[in-house]
Amino acid sequence: MLGTFMRENKYAAGLLLFVRLYVGYEWLTAGWHKLTGGFDAGGFLKNAVAKPIVDKATNELVYPTFTAFVNNFALPNVKIINILIPLGEFLVGLGLILGCLTTAAAFFGLMMNFMFMFAGTVSTNPWLVLLGGVVVLAGANAGRFGVDFYLLPVLRKVFTHKNKPNVKNPGAGAAATPAIR
Repeated sequence: MLGTFMRENKYAAGLLLFVRLYVGYEWLTAGWHKLTGGFDAGGFLKNAVAKPIVDKATNELVYPTFTAFVNNFALPNVKIINILIPLGEFLVGLGLILGCLTTAAAFFGLMMNFMFMFAGTVSTNPWLVLLGGVVVLAGANAGRFGVDFYLLPVLRKVFTHKNKPNVKNPGAGAAATPAIR
């Protein structure tokens, strides 16, 4: 019942607009500061490996696959990461503010939030995960008052066009298939 309300109700879409604008502003400004302020993820990544999250009882890594990812991919490719993080944050914020591909933007925002939390950064990440999760659960209704209102019908038409029958020649192909009686 709550899910249907979140995904279909226009009043829920109005509430989601405010959630979207807040979360989008947070992402947009974080990305903008990194794009214009000279961002380097190297120190953050080295710290994530040097001081990983460990279980205090067993002293074992809680997220060993994340630590391996940082060691084997992120640190060797820190120049790419230095571009992807600020650009990703900025685009997630822009998508949420404009209501353009809203669900995808919120999903990728959640992915970044989880990566930051796996590295041990709490900050605003849990709050943004909660609000971003609400936007993802609302689906297309979260972008109802935004670009998605116009964009999603066009995308549906483009991607479902292949499955429509040939209207100009409805009998085409009928001779090839025998009638079943």
